[in-house]
Amino acid sequence: MNTEVLNGRLEPHGDGELISKVLETVVEQVRPCTSRGSVATYIPELGKQDKGLLGIAMASVQGDVWVAGDWDSPFTMQSISKVVSLGLALTEMGEERVFSRVGVDPTADPFNSIMRLEMVAPHRPQNPLINAGAIVTLSLLPYPDSHSRFAAVRDLARRLTGAMDLDMDEAVYVSERDTSDRNRALAYFLRSVGALEGDIEDILDSYFRQCSLRVNAKDLAVMGVTLASGGVNPFSGERVLSSKVCRIMRALMATCGLYDGSGEFAVRVGVPAKSGVGGGIVASVPMRYGIGTFGPALDPKGNSLGGIMMLERISKELSLRVL
Repeated sequence: MNTEVLNGRLEPHGDGELISKVLETVVEQVRPCTSRGSVATYIPELGKQDKGLLGIAMASVQGDVWVAGDWDSPFTMQSISKVVSLGLALTEMGEERVFSRVGVDPTADPFNSIMRLEMVAPHRPQNPLINAGAIVTLSLLPYPDSHSRFAAVRDLARRLTGAMDLDMDEAVYVSERDTSDRNRALAYFLRSVGALEGDIEDILDSYFRQCSLRVNAKDLAVMGVTLASGGVNPFSGERVLSSKVCRIMRALMATCGLYDGSGEFAVRVGVPAKSGVGGGIVASVPMRYGIGTFGPALDPKGNSLGGIMMLERISKELSLRVL
């Protein structure tokens, strides 16, 4: 099944017409519902997003791409970048080292909560896909400073997405860096209980930078299908990650990827996924598809309202459920 560019969109021939039609339909059906959500305002630059935007892209392990809606609108990865830094840490430091410092359990608390860290011993983050866990994961990487640490994360993000010009959104980075009191509180608390080592501000700077990586829905779809195929990017042919690392990443996405909304998402949609407050969701259907959605209107838990609704409908229409 080949692809060609038609009116600025990548559309496959033949059987792909069904998927193309499903994507167009769900965008049309879900778009009016975005009025019920709210954009993230605690990072001022994210508060400028148009909450009516809605887009989706889907990529197959055979190398086909389908897109609909505002798929090419740029946004920042935010917490989706935690998947990237986790993959890098597992590759460079190993599973035993990473999970000696960060747990693998879901949480019922908000993604930036300090409560369980303070109340439950040992004082380590419950998983690497919440803020505290991602900060500790970054601190484990064997790089001397923020710039080299971020460069390594960015390089892996480029290879996962196939977007070799992928880079940081400077305005979002500055906005996040200058207003992120909660993340600083998390980091300094982690250091106070011996769970975080190193230069706190330097580690946080690399965290703010990785969260500010700019992508679109198609980039996320390619990232998702690279994880789905066991680490081989079907568009570049490169083995980006090992199949074992991808299996661990998908498992954590399935149990922890949508913060305290992960259980409900698993029931409603049934595929491994990771969200970000920039409005994106990346989903990975093992050995079949990757899906990227964008909708900056968020639900109360910080997940894309439209993204979840589209994924739920697509999962049902195309029988994607794996959980």
